[in-house]
Order: sequence, then C-alpha cells, then structure tokens
Amino acid sequence: MDPRKLNIVRFVSVDAMMKLVLQLGVEQVLADLAARIEADFRRWERFDKTPRVASHSAEGVIELMPTSDGGQYAFKYVNGHPRNTRDGRQTVTAFGVLADVETGYPLLLTEMTILTALRTAATSAVAARHLAPPGARTMALIGNGAQSEFQALAFKALLGVDRLRLHDIDPQASRRCARNLARYGFEIEICGSTEAAVLGAEIITTVTADKANATILTDNMVGAGVHINAVGGDCPGKTELHADILHRADIFVEYPPQTRIEGEIQQLAPDHPVKELWQVIAGQAEGRRDARQITLFDSVGFAIEDFSALCWLADEVGRTNLFAELDLLADPDDPRDLFGMLLRAEAA
Repeated sequence: MDPRKLNIVRFVSVDAMMKLVLQLGVEQVLADLAARIEADFRRWERFDKTPRVASHSAEGVIELMPTSDGGQYAFKYVNGHPRNTRDGRQTVTAFGVLADVETGYPLLLTEMTILTALRTAATSAVAARHLAPPGARTMALIGNGAQSEFQALAFKALLGVDRLRLHDIDPQASRRCARNLARYGFEIEICGSTEAAVLGAEIITTVTADKANATILTDNMVGAGVHINAVGGDCPGKTELHADILHRADIFVEYPPQTRIEGEIQQLAPDHPVKELWQVIAGQAEGRRDARQITLFDSVGFAIEDFSALCWLADEVGRTNLFAELDLLADPDDPRDLFGMLLRAEAA
C-alpha cells in the first residue's frame, strides 16, 4: 500500500466481489480458496483460536469470528436469520476486516455474504477430498437454498462430482438450483424426498436453514461407505442429523470447543471422540480408512477459514481496480494532535 495513503482502507463492495468472481471463474475461485484454506489448516497451531462470540435471539443469531496468525488479524461479522426470507432478505449476511498486527491498522473491508458462501463450499470440498470415497461422483444435496450451487460447484471443482440429486421441501428451490447449474455440466435429478435423493449417493450434503433441532437425515438413509457433509447445523439448538447417525460415523470437525456448542455433536456427550480436520490435512490423524466407513464432516464454519478467504481476496483484488478507497482512519499531521486536525478542517 502507498505509504502516503496510510489512512486509506481498501473496500470491496458486493458489486466488485461479483465482478472479481466472474472475471476469475467460480470454479477457479473455489479451487484457489480451497488451496489457501488447506495451507492455513496445515499451520493451524500458529493461529489464535476461540469459539465465535454469539448473540442469540428468537429470530436468529449475530456472531463475531476473530483470529490472527501473528502477522495479520481478521474478523467477520455474520448473522443467521432463517425467517428473513419471508421479507425478501438473505438468511445470512456478512462483512469482514483484515488488519496489520504490527500497526493495528485495517487493510481491507469487504462484503462477505458472497465470500462466505464461497469459503464454506471450498472448506466442504477440502474435507471431502480427505474423507469421501475415492472416485465419488454422485452427491445428494438436501436443502437447495442460497448455499447449494456453491457446494455443488466446489465438489465438482475439487472432486469431479458431476451427478446431483436435489431435494428441498420447497420444490421451487430445487428447480431454481437445477436451472442455475444447468450450464456447468452436471447430470441433475430433482427428487421428491430425502430418501429418494440419497439413494445411490456417495456423498450427502445437508444444508438447510431452519433454526431448529430438525431430523433432515435419519439413520436408515445412511448406508456404509457414505460421506456426509453436514453444513446447516451451525448454532445451539440447530441440527440436521438423527443422533443414531453420529454413533455410527467417524466425526471430523473444525474446532471442537465451538462445534460441541453449535454442531451436530451438541447432541452427544461432551467427551464423545471426534477428530480435527486440520490434523487429517497435516497428516497427524487418519481420515478415510476403508470402503465401508461412514465419515461425517460436522461443519459449523471457523474463523481461520474466513482469514484464508480475506487474505486470498486481499491478494487478488490488489491486482485489479475492483475496490474503492475509504477514508476510514484519522491521519493528523501530528499523530498527537487529533483535535488540531479538526481545527484545520474548520479553517479550510
């Protein structure tokens, strides 16, 4: 950054984010994000880690997700309000900040509604690359809302999944999802029930939005060898899987202290064994070990994934003009004379 503009923060708007993603290509962005996330998971131990700070209400949740690797600091503001769709609003919205640890100055302010959808899908595919049956090509996608297309394209980009079996309690959502994905080379079938959708699927992704302890997937629907990517359960009192599935599966999580509060495993005893995904990626723990193993990625989203996404964006957007410059930070001639800056502005 130009040292003469130390008070300037780069801002990436929704419009700029869309232009950047379309310029690079959605699948390329997902692959690049996955590579950045995987690299940061390999250095997991260098990061500050804490469960996200959440403010819950009857309508939803507002959360802050901070982390730092010692050189850069990042946080994301994100909400989850399932009933927003009744008023034409998004269920999830977000923005994020990347800052320099040495000075404390923010470097980047960006929308993260689109970026979160991309990084969530990329993380799902990273996990599946280590946990799903080798050569898996068919995925059941249960819940065809705002995240569904991103999940499908991430699994295509990273694993070669090209057959989708869609189901949503709203058939219109499935039709929209199929329409949006029509030009990406998938073989798509819309199914009338979850049972029909999971039939023959090697990977099952659940990505529903209701803030409730739901049973989207029951034990009888899950056969040997399946990988489950459980994305929708991400706060206390919000789950998607019947507890019997959890007892049959080998469970992999991002950060246990957070997942035990928010994930599917909130249904289990606090000492129920789980493995951490970063350890699998780093070669410190075993992932898929045989063809009959049921693997479950209990995904709730973690701040290190947002850190990866923000760092990726800062690099990519710096090669473009797809950002605005915000006059966000006070920059008096004398750092100790903040009031004098006001007086000079008055005189001007």
